[in-house]
Amino acid sequence: MSQLIRDFYEHPQSVGESYAGHWLVAMGFAMRLFVCALICAVHAFVPGLFKHTASRCITRLHCRMVTERASRQ
Repeated sequence: MSQLIRDFYEHPQSVGESYAGHWLVAMGFAMRLFVCALICAVHAFVPGLFKHTASRCITRLHCRMVTERASRQ
């Protein structure tokens, strides 16, 4: 079995999720990161807008990914 196929099955299990659960969590992060990227782009053009929004977004995502996941394992 190739490493890619092995990772397909093993990674979600390694973080305590089913494939579907992992997909939902990962897509949630992707959507939040997308919104954060748009906010950063607006901030690049108009520095007075969203002064702290992106950094708060990243802090929350990090907390959710690292701290909350660690407490589930």
